[in-house]
Amino acid sequence: MRIRLNGARPKRIGAAAVAAVAVAAIGVAVQTAVRPADAAAADPYTFKNVQIEGGGFVPGIIFNQSQQGLVYARTDIGGAYRLDTSTNRWVPLLDWVGQDNWGYNGVVSLATDAVDPNKVYVAAGMYTNSWDPNNGAVLRSSDKGATWQSTPLPFKLGGNMPGRGQGERLAIDPNKNSILYLGAPSGNGLWRSTDSGVTWSKVTTFPNPGNYAQDPSDPNGYLTDNQGIVWVTFDKRTGSAGSTTQTIYVGVADKQNTVYRSTDGGTTWSRLAGQPTGYIAHKGVLDASGGYLYISTSDTGGPYDGAKGDVWKYNTATGAWTQISPIPSSSTDDYFGYSGLTIDRQHPNTIMVATQVSWWPDAIFFRSTDGGATWTRIWDWTSYPNRSFRYKMDITRSPWLDFGTNPQPPEVTPKLGWMNESVEIDPFNSNRFMYGTGATIYGSTDLTTWDTGGQITIKPMAPGLEETAVLDLISPPTGAPLISALGDIGGFRHTNLDAVPAAMFKQPTFTSTTSLDYAELNPSVLVRAGNFTDSDRPNDSHAAFSTDGGANWFQGTEPGGIDEGGTIAANADGSRFLWAPKNSAVVYSVGYGNSWTQSTGIPQNAIVESDRVDPNTFYGYAGGSFYVSHNGGASFTTAATGLPTTAKFKAVAGATGEIWLAGDTGGLLRSTNGGTSFTKLTTATAAQAVGFGKAAPGRTNPAVFIVGQVDGKKGVFRSDDAGASWLRVNDDQHQYGNIGEAITGDPRIFGRVYLGTNGRGIIYGDRTGPQPSYSASPSASGSRSPSASASPSRSASASASPSRSASTSPSASASASASAPAGACNVAYSVTGQWGGGFQAAVKITNNSSAAVNGWTLRWAFANGQTITQIWGGVNTQSGANVTVTNADYTKTIAAGGGSVEFGFLANWNNSANAKPTAFTLNGTTCSVS
Repeated sequence: MRIRLNGARPKRIGAAAVAAVAVAAIGVAVQTAVRPADAAAADPYTFKNVQIEGGGFVPGIIFNQSQQGLVYARTDIGGAYRLDTSTNRWVPLLDWVGQDNWGYNGVVSLATDAVDPNKVYVAAGMYTNSWDPNNGAVLRSSDKGATWQSTPLPFKLGGNMPGRGQGERLAIDPNKNSILYLGAPSGNGLWRSTDSGVTWSKVTTFPNPGNYAQDPSDPNGYLTDNQGIVWVTFDKRTGSAGSTTQTIYVGVADKQNTVYRSTDGGTTWSRLAGQPTGYIAHKGVLDASGGYLYISTSDTGGPYDGAKGDVWKYNTATGAWTQISPIPSSSTDDYFGYSGLTIDRQHPNTIMVATQVSWWPDAIFFRSTDGGATWTRIWDWTSYPNRSFRYKMDITRSPWLDFGTNPQPPEVTPKLGWMNESVEIDPFNSNRFMYGTGATIYGSTDLTTWDTGGQITIKPMAPGLEETAVLDLISPPTGAPLISALGDIGGFRHTNLDAVPAAMFKQPTFTSTTSLDYAELNPSVLVRAGNFTDSDRPNDSHAAFSTDGGANWFQGTEPGGIDEGGTIAANADGSRFLWAPKNSAVVYSVGYGNSWTQSTGIPQNAIVESDRVDPNTFYGYAGGSFYVSHNGGASFTTAATGLPTTAKFKAVAGATGEIWLAGDTGGLLRSTNGGTSFTKLTTATAAQAVGFGKAAPGRTNPAVFIVGQVDGKKGVFRSDDAGASWLRVNDDQHQYGNIGEAITGDPRIFGRVYLGTNGRGIIYGDRTGPQPSYSASPSASGSRSPSASASPSRSASASASPSRSASTSPSASASASASAPAGACNVAYSVTGQWGGGFQAAVKITNNSSAAVNGWTLRWAFANGQTITQIWGGVNTQSGANVTVTNADYTKTIAAGGGSVEFGFLANWNNSANAKPTAFTLNGTTCSVS
C-alpha cells in the first residue's frame, strides 16, 4: 500500500580553515546555544507518547562505526532518535524544538562520530521553499543527543523535501573528527567545518552544485528545488589518526556527473572518470578493506518514484567500474530504481541493496556474498501469481501494519515496505539489519539464515519511535479514552494509551482521517471523515460511522464529486450529522449517511462543529464569519463577523451556546450566546487550538487547554478558571516543534491533556504536582469572560512568570497581609536535580501554628547568583538575589497544626556554587529551616 506524502504541508499545514583548502569568506555562520527560555507560571507534568510505534517515513538509519549498539534514526518531520540498548527503545532527541524553529524536526542528515562516539550532528530544516520561514542549521551534541548547540546556516535545508532519502549528506572525517562536510541543496554546493561543526564555510573549489529537480514547473514550489549534493563518503585508509583524510567521494544530483572525488583532503575536486551516466547515485558506500566504492542509482531523487536504476562497483586502485546490478536497467524486468545500500563490515564481500520503490507486488531486497558477482533476492516468482519467500513477517508487536488490507496474490499483507532508502547491516553483528520504510523500521536478527537457505524473520523495530502527523483528537466521556485522526495511517481507537493498537480504522479505511466527532449525549456514536485515492475504491465513502464507540465502523452514501474528507460533526444526541467535505457543499444527514441534503447559508470549506447540549444546533466558521443552524443543519444564518481569518473552534459540553475560538495570532475568543458575539480574552495573546477537560476540584467549569501564547511565552497552557489565568503545562524540553493542529483534555481525569503533533505522534501529559482545590467556579454567564484587568501582570524583574493574583477571588490579592505566628513556620529547601547551568529545587512550607494561613508570601535570598526560570505551585518575582514567591490558587491555604504546601522551580546557577538559602520569612515572620 502506498503512503502519500507524510506531513508535506506547511505549518497551518570567523571560521577556522585548513590552510590548504580554499573556502568562501562569506560562508561563516554564527554559533548560537540552545538553552531554555523564560517561562510563564507552570504546573509540572510528565509527558509520554500514546503508543503507535512508527507511522511515518524513516529515510535514514545510522550505525556508529566504532561503538557497538550506538544507532540513530532520522525522520523527515519527526526529528531524530537514538536507540537505547538497555530498553531496545528509540529515544527522541529533538523534543526541545519549539514553534519558532519547528522546521528543525525535519532531519535531512545525521552523522555519528566514530572517533568520539559521544558526538552526534544533525543537519536540520524541513523545507527549502517558503513553507519553512527559517534557514537550516547544524545541531551538534557532545552527549549523544542529550543536549544540543546550534549553528544557523545561510540557506535552507529540506528534511521533508524530494530526495530526502539520499545520503548521508553530513559526514565526519574518520581520522580528524573536527572536520565535517555537508552537502547542500538548492545550488548551495558543498560546505565544510573545521571546528567540529561550530562554524561552516562553502568549499569554493567544488565544481558542481547539482542540477536535478523533480519538476521545475511545479506551481507549488515543492518539486522545483535542485536536490544538490546528496552524500559524502571518506576513504579512511588515506589518512591517519589526527590527520586529514585525503580521499573523499561526493555524490551529486546530476545524471551526467554524479560522483566527484578529492585526493588532497578537499583542496581540489574532479569528476570521477568512467562513471555511469543517466542516473543519480543515491548512496555511496566504501569497502575500505577491499578498496571498492559501491553506488546505487535511480532515474529520480525519490522517495516516491523511480523506474530505472543500476548498482555499480568502483575499484579505487585501478579506476575500473563494474556494473553489478541484480537486474540491470537495460532489462524490461527493471521497473524500479535502487537506493538502500549496505555492506557487512564483518564480511565486506557481502552487500545488500533495495529497490527504491517497487510498489507492486512488493519491495525487493537483493543480497550478494561475492561482491556483487551473483545475487539472491528476498522473494522469487514461481508460477504467477505465486511467489517463494526467503523471509517471514512477524508484526505481532504492531499488528496495524497489515493496513487492514486483504490483497489478492501476488500481493501479500503485511508488505515488506516502500521507500526503502535506508538499509543497514549492523557493523558489529552480521545477523542484525534494519531498514526504513514509509511506515516504520523493520529488521531482522537472523540475517545470515538467508545464505543457508532458511527464512529470516522480519519484525517491526520501532518501539519509542512515534512519527505520526495528528489531524484531530477526541476524548469521549465513556468508552476508549482517546480516538485519533492521523495522516497517512488513518487513525486508531486507543483503549490503552501505553499499548500499540491492534488495527487502524477500517470499513472504510482512510489514508488520512481529517476529522472526528462523537455525540456528546450519546458518546457511543462516532463519525469520521477522511481521504483515500478515489480511483482505488470508487464505491467507498469519505465518511464513516460507529455506534459502539469506534470499535466497528460502517459507511453510508455520499454526494457526488467528493474526494476529500474535510470536517464532520455529530449532533448532541447522535441523530444527525453535518459534513463539510473539502471543496464541496456543506451537507447534513438525518441518520447515518443514508442520504445527504445540502445545507444553505454556509460556504464551502467551513469548519463545522455541534453544540454539545442542543441536538438541533450546529455551528460553522469560515473566513472570519461564524454561522449557526438551529434546525439540525438544514439552514444557517450568519452570526458574529470580523473574527480572525483563520481559526479553529470547539463548543463546551454541558453549556448550551458556549464556544471557544482559537484565532491563531488573532488570539483566543469566547462566546456564551451561541456565536452571536465573542469576547477576546486578554490573558492569551495567541491560540492555535483549544480543547476541554475535566474540571478542577471545586470547579464546575471545564479545564481549558490551548496551544498558544501567554505572557509572551509559546507553549501548551491550561486554565481552571475560564481563561482568567493560565498555567503552562509543557516545558522547554517538551515543545514538539510543529504543534497546534489538535488538542483536547480528558473528561474523566483532571489535568490530562492529549496533544497532537505534526511528526512526533500523540503526546499525553498528566499533572505531577499537588492537587489544587478551588472554592467556587466562575459564573456560567457572559461575566465569565475576563476583563482587561484580569490579565496576568508581568514583573520587570528577572522572572518571566506572570502574577497569578489575577484570580477571580479578591482575597488572593491580599494574601501578603495575612501573618504567621512567630516561630510557627518551617521551610524545607532541597535541590532535587542539578546539571550544567541549571538545577531543580523543591520547597516545603509547614505551618505549626494553631491558625490556618490563608494566602502567603515567602522570601529568601540566593547567595551565588541563582535565578529562577520556571516555577509551579507559586508565582515568583526576583530582584538580584532577593526572591519573593506568593501562593498559587491551589496552594493558598496552609492548614493549622502541621499542615504544609509545596512548590518547585527550575533555576540557573553558575556551575561553581549552589548554596541553599539559610533564612526564610513567611508573611514577614522568620521561619525555622530544615
